[in-house]
Amino acid sequence: MSKNDALGKKTALFVSGLAVFMALFQLYTSGFGRFPALQQRSIHLAFALILTFYLFPARKKGLSAKWTGVINLFSSIGALLACGNIAFIVYYVLYERAGAATNLDIVMGFILIILVLDMTRRIMGWALPIITLIFIAYGFLGSYIDIPYIRHSGMDLHRFISYTYLSTEGLFTVPLGVSATFIAIFVIFAAFLVNSGVGEFFMDAATAVAGDKTGGPAKVAVVSSAAMGSVSGSAVGNVVTTGSVTIPLMKKMGFPPLLAAGIEGTSSTGGQIMPPLMGAAAFIIASVVGKPYLTICIAAFVPAVLSFLSVYVIVHFEAERYGIRGLPKEELPRLWPVLKKRGHLVLPIVVLVAMLVMGYTAMKAGFYAVISVIIISAFQKDTRMGIRDILTAMEKGAKAVLPIAAACACSGIVVGILTLTGLGLKISYLLVEIAHGSLPILLLLAMITSILLGMGITTTAAYLLVAIIVAPVLVRMGVPPLAAHMFVFYYAVISTITPPVALAAYAAAGVAGTDPFKTSLVGFRVGIAKFVVPFYVIYRPEIMLVFGSPLKALTALFISFFGIWALAGGACGFVFRELKIYERLILLACIPFTVPPNLPWNLGSVVIIILVTFYFRISAGKGRGKQAAAPA
Repeated sequence: MSKNDALGKKTALFVSGLAVFMALFQLYTSGFGRFPALQQRSIHLAFALILTFYLFPARKKGLSAKWTGVINLFSSIGALLACGNIAFIVYYVLYERAGAATNLDIVMGFILIILVLDMTRRIMGWALPIITLIFIAYGFLGSYIDIPYIRHSGMDLHRFISYTYLSTEGLFTVPLGVSATFIAIFVIFAAFLVNSGVGEFFMDAATAVAGDKTGGPAKVAVVSSAAMGSVSGSAVGNVVTTGSVTIPLMKKMGFPPLLAAGIEGTSSTGGQIMPPLMGAAAFIIASVVGKPYLTICIAAFVPAVLSFLSVYVIVHFEAERYGIRGLPKEELPRLWPVLKKRGHLVLPIVVLVAMLVMGYTAMKAGFYAVISVIIISAFQKDTRMGIRDILTAMEKGAKAVLPIAAACACSGIVVGILTLTGLGLKISYLLVEIAHGSLPILLLLAMITSILLGMGITTTAAYLLVAIIVAPVLVRMGVPPLAAHMFVFYYAVISTITPPVALAAYAAAGVAGTDPFKTSLVGFRVGIAKFVVPFYVIYRPEIMLVFGSPLKALTALFISFFGIWALAGGACGFVFRELKIYERLILLACIPFTVPPNLPWNLGSVVIIILVTFYFRISAGKGRGKQAAAPA
């Protein structure tokens, strides 16, 4: 064994040990009480920085192992000094000196900002760091820009760094606070769930339930991605795990490769909006809006079901178009044996939800949910987690936190700039003025802005940006805060399947061996109903089940269902048979009349949708009858 090989093994052991220690820190503070805000967040950030430097290369090419090691070592020392200064020195004396920064604080703050930008670049690429650098440049140069709504009074280096580094309004603001508390423990919980084998259970159960239906493998992709995505919270990760099974199976059954990849990419994206876990952004929504996490889950449930229902309908019609039947029943796992073998693995999710309902904090519920995974997995020998499995789950959980910590820390710098310069409030006024006070126009602007900001970055980072910049504008126009944040959150999620930069679609294309851009176009079409669901959230907030009466909620659900059905049929171009252009246009034209709460227009559009659907069904039957009666 060479010296370099030994060094590589030592480094890997160090990284694994550090990741386990990070997980232990998050578990301890979740179960036994977190530290004060600045200490909790700075220690969390220090772990994330050092792990990132050793897990993600400074450059993909052009650096030798020696120089890479030197850069990582000095970056880690800088992270320890800068975060340690906050956690163990500044925290105890900051109030005594009334928040004033020393020269040492300025140096440490400058180093930490550079390291956070580098961490984000290493994990997520240049998109978010460049956006952050543009905001920093605006902070220093905005006083020279003689444009209304853009110019501000000015900002110097001392003020910027002290505000960003020494307060909970910049780097250490709410997003990083949520990452250091709720998000970390729930991501670790998800890693424990996955490591216990819950992913295999979801796949087998989905196959048993939907495998024999028309287009069975594609419906398995939809169902399993909804279940797995709600746990993993990562669209790309979901594509790689479930898609590695479902995409080849769809291709084998007769789905065109592009369609197979598009279905999986869209389904995996939707997993992030499916309760109970919903990925990391749900906790940030809860913190920003000031609502319990359980309320966010309840509010997200019906819109998520509508989104998956639309994909399921399109998958069914596409399968009918290509004449794809389900898998033979003899090849499918049986549901009861699957439940007996691995069904107990979903009990930790039940424990989590039950504790949240009983009023436990999200951190405490997450802590006991992790413990329950270890205990419940021991019920069966095949799923029992040994010491190695537990350590592996802790390591994977800590590593999965890194992109979220990077996005939250980098977004915190943007938050600081927006607050210091007053740009956030100015953007609100500007967008309202562009929209001339019209809510529909403002919603379209918010949709476009959310999708553009979300291209090429993770959902958490995308949501953070639009929550900072766009959501306050909707609130100013009278939209309930929860509805406003759910609106922009949906479009942040959808950005992963929206061309030209669509990360989930690109990942699916890699599995299917298809063109990434064409795959994103197909995924966009399959998931097009997701673009309408947020408008129902705004105009019919009753579908979130936390507004209005049960009767209003049922009415909103009934009407929105037919709107989603019409959009699925119009986008697919097949409802029991191939649709002509004018037939698709009739369906699509009905959709806008199902959105605003106007009962005559709503009922009229629903009646038209029902009538044309029956017409398509009857005419499809007649067409098949003529084909059967035709001479051979």
